[in-house]
Order: sequence, then C-alpha cells, then structure tokens
Amino acid sequence: MLNGKKILLGVCGSIAGYKSAFLVRLLVEAGAAVQVIMTEDATNFITPLTLSTLSKQPVLVQYYKTETGEWNNHVALGLWADLMLIAPVTANTMAKMALGLCDNLLTATYLSAKCPVYFAPAMDLDMWKHPTTQNNVKKLLSYQNILIKPAYGELASGLVGEGRMAEPKDIVDFLNQSLSKMLLLSGKKALVTAGPTYEPIDPVRFIANHSSGKMGFKLAEELANLGAEVTLISGPSQQETQNKNIKRININSAEEMLAQCLSYFPDTRICVMNAAVADFTPKNVADQKMKKQDISLTIELKPTVDILQTLGTQKKHNQILVGFALETNDGERYALDKLQKKNLDLIVLNSLADTGAGFKTDTNKVTVIDKELQKTVFKLKSKTEVAVDICRKIIELLPK
Repeated sequence: MLNGKKILLGVCGSIAGYKSAFLVRLLVEAGAAVQVIMTEDATNFITPLTLSTLSKQPVLVQYYKTETGEWNNHVALGLWADLMLIAPVTANTMAKMALGLCDNLLTATYLSAKCPVYFAPAMDLDMWKHPTTQNNVKKLLSYQNILIKPAYGELASGLVGEGRMAEPKDIVDFLNQSLSKMLLLSGKKALVTAGPTYEPIDPVRFIANHSSGKMGFKLAEELANLGAEVTLISGPSQQETQNKNIKRININSAEEMLAQCLSYFPDTRICVMNAAVADFTPKNVADQKMKKQDISLTIELKPTVDILQTLGTQKKHNQILVGFALETNDGERYALDKLQKKNLDLIVLNSLADTGAGFKTDTNKVTVIDKELQKTVFKLKSKTEVAVDICRKIIELLPK
C-alpha cells in the first residue's frame, strides 16, 4: 500500500527520535518517497544527516535555508504529500496542533496538509495520562487525524506503562492496514480506454482526432489511487502513468482497441470508455505511400465496430460500464440516447462549446447522467478533479 506514496515524516524532540531512523528505512524499503521535517529540539536526539542519508532527501528544519535564504514552502509540502506521519510526536507539538499554533516548519506544514495525518505519541506515562494531553488527542481525532496509540512498556523515566512510541514495524503495518481500508476499490479490476485511434490510409498517413488522452489517463490514475487494478488501453498519446497499479497497453487503430477490450472486459468490474475512437476507417489501405497528384483524391470509408455498444451487449449484472459523449450541439439528447442504446450505467457529457472543455485542455466541464436519468452538473475543473468526481459517481453504484 505504501509503494509510490509520498510521505511527510515529522520528527519531534523525544528520546524516541532514534526510532525514526528505523522508520524511515522501512518506509523507503516499502517503496515510499519520504521527506523528513524535524523540529529544532528533535535535532538534539538524532541528526538530520542520519535521516537525510536514509531518506535520500535533504531534511528540513527551518522555514528557510540559511545559506541561500530560499524558502522551505510549507504550503507546497502539504500539497505534495499523500500522507503525513508525525512520529514521534510530543505532548508539546500535539498541543500546538490542537490549538492551531504554528511556530515552526513542522506545525506550519501540518496546518497546510491536505492529506490524511497520522500521529504517534511518545512521552512519559503521567504526561500521556494528563487530562490536557487526552483533551488534545480528542481534538486531533475530531480533526480527522489518525492516532497510532503509544505502546505499553518501560519508559525513559524508569516508569512502566503507556507512553512508548509504537515500534516502527508496527507503525508501518498500521499505515498499510489504514490505507487498505481507505481504498474503496481495493481488489477490483478496472478497464479504461484513452486517447485517439489512428486509422491508416497508407504506411505514412492516417485519420485521427485531437484527443490527447489527458482525461482518460487522469481517470486511470484516480481509479488506481482508490485501490483498483487498472488496465489502461491507450491510443497514441504523450501522457505517462504514475501509479504502479496501472497496466498500460498501447494500440493504434480502433480494430486493435476492440481486440484488447474484448480480451480484458470479461474480468473487469469497472469499465470506463473514454477513448475518442474513430467512427470510420479507410476501406482500403494502400501498401505503399500514396503520391501527391494534381487530381482530387477520394478515400472510401467504412464504419468501425462500435466498441462501447459491443461491450454493452456483453455486460454482466455486476459490471459497471461508463461511456463519454463529446458533443457540439444537442448534447444532452445525444448523451441520453447513447446511455440507453448502449446499456450504460453512466454517461459523461461534455461539450466543445464550453470554454476550457474538450480536447488537449487541462480542464473539463462535465455532466454525469446515470441510468435512472439522474443528472449531476459539475462546474469547470481540472481534469484531475473531474476524474475524482466521476470516480465518486462510480463508487455510488457499487453495493454498500
């Protein structure tokens, strides 16, 4: 679950700070990218050099780099991370987090984090049991932060009881289990198509459209981020995949895309057909490059097989099939017709008439209609956000 995750690891001033070295090593071994942020007091217990060596990243302590004056951007750090883990976290830092105090880089980054935040306390027994500390824990839990409970054992003071930071291996196991529960599509197979198709005229020329594949790739990424095992069948595209749970299959023509879809669809739980597949292909393909002539040229076309409709006829009751309708006029009428004729569960409508929507843009504006004809209209958003919206609609169709 941690493979490919971007993790902010906060380290506070506790004797348990030595465990952070083992924690960083385990996270890196699990395939995570780890950025360590330390409080000033934490550097008295373990050196930044140690954690930098293990994480293979510079360790951040101050708001800015003293030698250059360059800002360590806490906002960018908070946006970068898939999750934030503060281990060990002291009673002092928990109090700051609970009250929204921000007098160091770690607490400033915490307040900027958009991701799940986990905290693993480390302190003496009486400090942990103190009502103030327990109230602060309750506040942090009310903020949807996630507690990794301290362990029972011998403490630095010589007392025996709760307060020891959980062991690094136990923390990693906790993160894996927690992330697994958050991944709503874990164990499910998804099929996504993206990009254009190239229909050959001769060995050099082809018929195509303006699709860049951006929307389809964003959908594949979001489904994989939700835990799905994704097969992405893509026409020619410069887009790249990031999540290692995506298997990319490159094709050129509509015929090739049909063959791949027919191969993978039977075992698919969720199928999102976003590719801009050509409706027609040349009836005859020249073996050699066609030379320019002074006379006009006529190319006879034949329809391609309707991949979406083909899959719709094969769809089983437990499969979810999503189609797209890119229109220039009468969009809703055409989308509803496609939804019903092709046995879809959802149709995603967008229009080239909407500024910022359609081919090659980084944004899109969509309307999602389900088979009960319930319509949800979304405003113009980034294609990443649109992918999140569409996937939420897909999840609503899954059995509770």
